[in-house]
Amino acid sequence: MEETNREAVATAVQRVAVMLHESNQLDKVEQYRRREARKKASVEARLKAAIQSQLDGVRTGLSQLHNALGDVKDIQNSLADVSKDWRQSINTIENLRDVKDAVVQHSQLASAVENLKNIFSVPEIVADTQVLIEQAELLEAHRKLMDLECSRDDLMYEQYRMDSKNTHDMNLIRNYFGQVQGLSDDLAKQLWMVLQRAMGTVRRDPTMLVSVVRIIEREEKIDRRMLDRKKQTGFIPPGRPKGWKEKMFEVLEGTVTTRIEGSQSVTREADKMWMVRLLEITRKNVLDDLIVVKNLMAQCFPPHYNTFDCFLKLYHNAVSMRVQELAAEDLEANEIVSLLTWVLNTYKSVEMMGHPELLTQNDINQMGPLLPQQVVDELLSKYVKTFTSNITGWLRKALETDKKDWFKETESEADQDGYYQTTLPAIVFQMFEQNLQVAAQIDEKFKEEVLKLCLKQMNSFLIRYREEVIAYKEDHLKDRQLPQCYVQYMIAIINNCHTFKESINSLKRKYLKSMEPTQNDAAIEKTLNDVAKDGCQFLLDEVFLDLEQHLNELLTRKWLQGSHAVDTICVTVEDYFNDFAKIKKPYNTEMTSEAHRRVVVEYIKAVMQKRISFKNADERREGADRMIKEAEQFKFLFRKLTAGEETDRLCDAIAALAEVFKLTDPTLLYLEVSTLVSKYPDIREEHIVALLAVRGDASRDMRQMIIETLNQNKPSNANTTQPIFKDITVSTVTMTSMSSSMAATANKLLK
Repeated sequence: MEETNREAVATAVQRVAVMLHESNQLDKVEQYRRREARKKASVEARLKAAIQSQLDGVRTGLSQLHNALGDVKDIQNSLADVSKDWRQSINTIENLRDVKDAVVQHSQLASAVENLKNIFSVPEIVADTQVLIEQAELLEAHRKLMDLECSRDDLMYEQYRMDSKNTHDMNLIRNYFGQVQGLSDDLAKQLWMVLQRAMGTVRRDPTMLVSVVRIIEREEKIDRRMLDRKKQTGFIPPGRPKGWKEKMFEVLEGTVTTRIEGSQSVTREADKMWMVRLLEITRKNVLDDLIVVKNLMAQCFPPHYNTFDCFLKLYHNAVSMRVQELAAEDLEANEIVSLLTWVLNTYKSVEMMGHPELLTQNDINQMGPLLPQQVVDELLSKYVKTFTSNITGWLRKALETDKKDWFKETESEADQDGYYQTTLPAIVFQMFEQNLQVAAQIDEKFKEEVLKLCLKQMNSFLIRYREEVIAYKEDHLKDRQLPQCYVQYMIAIINNCHTFKESINSLKRKYLKSMEPTQNDAAIEKTLNDVAKDGCQFLLDEVFLDLEQHLNELLTRKWLQGSHAVDTICVTVEDYFNDFAKIKKPYNTEMTSEAHRRVVVEYIKAVMQKRISFKNADERREGADRMIKEAEQFKFLFRKLTAGEETDRLCDAIAALAEVFKLTDPTLLYLEVSTLVSKYPDIREEHIVALLAVRGDASRDMRQMIIETLNQNKPSNANTTQPIFKDITVSTVTMTSMSSSMAATANKLLK
């Protein structure tokens, strides 16, 4: 307490010091004192009120405890009086035991008297009931059966009440009514038979089905009553509870299962389309049955049965079990697709469970899938594996068939625009299209997966295709007379590459949501370009094999004296390109450009091979004029073949070489060669040496000077758009002799 007082004083001193820390605040001391006095009075008042409230609560609690003590004493006295009265009444209860036994005996006798008529007429009632059951008078038969069971159960209950341990009398009653249980079983068989035929019965005689349901409802009420009595007395009549309602649903479930399992009428051995037929029969039966249930059968059952929803679940479960059995079989690829298409699409569509007449609050989507996702994935995996194997075989067979056509003695077919083609692209992509249409029936994701698989197989197929084309060319080179239509079929092969590209793009547009490149696109594009490029090269090889003899005449003495080699070359090339016109763009354009380049290169090679060395200025002029003329012939030819496109630069290279030969003043030779090098920066030293050797009048010193000067001032060929001399080699013999001459010149200069 002292510590608290010290803290309070210290706090007060601190507050006063804060308030009076300036001299001008001393005038307000009285004002501060009054304010603090008011605060103190307020705190004391609140404290007094709180203490008074606590005292009032304690006073009230003491009063309630006093009253409770009085109530406890009163209850104690009352319990003592009750205990006294109970002890006095024990003797009275013992005296009433005889009265109790008399009451029980009277009850038994009353029950016996009440059922006396039925007891004596049991055999007669049993016989009548049996006849009614056989005549399908089910309601009347059940009424008599209930009378018999009621008499038996009442007698057995009274016997149980009188002496539950007297099994002799109990068995006597049971044996006397022994035929009643047989009647119950016979009636049940009739009920189950009607339920098994419910779909037909409800169309033909719905009252029969209503009678069955009424009987089952009566038995359910009796079962509930007997079970309630068992809880009170421990007695239950024989055969109870019958549980006919539960049995009814078991029978209906078995009936539905039987109808689903009985849909298969054919096997795979008898009909390849057995799966499609089975699923269609199942679809039709389920739809027809559920429409009957909703429109007819539901009215025969009490509303609380939710008949249609119950049958919807029964059919769903039965169909699910059936399709799982089918999925477990060794299915072929087309059967897998048929099953999955039916399960994933048809089942929930308007053709079946989504039919307008079946729409209810119970959504079929809430019942779960017919097949577990794991089973679906396994089937899809199996289909992909089978499809991969099949498509590999199909593509191989298609290629073998196409190869046989290559060796025919008749020309390849042409499309509506006159371009040669074979049936291979159409066969391949018809095959892909069919499988993609099938895959699309399952779902979008699987369709795209199948398309990617097709493209992957396409890439492998094109690699084999290229190998076969190369082998086809090699076979042809063994005997160029065979096959007779080699050129036409090679053109068709090139055109097929264009068709393959178009077909692939068409499939992607049709079956892919996005046109983004797939992982196989680049490989397919490259392989197709390689096949087309090879085909064009093979055709050009064919052309230049025919031109070889005439190309060998170029820049020879025979040529200088008036050979018609170039005329023949032009005629031959034009003749071939009449056939090559049936090659589709861009391959046609690329091939024409390559032929143009190759002709010029072969011509320049003839120059570089030093087949001739001009003896004098007249020969040089005559040779140069001939080269310029022939360059113009090539220009005219390839302008014609390229429909007027620019073709001059390549042919101008021939004319530029001719200008070197045509020059009459050897002292200007360096300038002419420099001009040539500036136009064609890819020209090399050995080309110039060979060129000067063909001219025939350049001295060794001049050749050496020209080469050295050009080497010092040679322009860069990095920006050459169309190199000509890059692939032209100079014969070893020519270069060796030139090198020896240049070495001798160098030695002289050194000396």
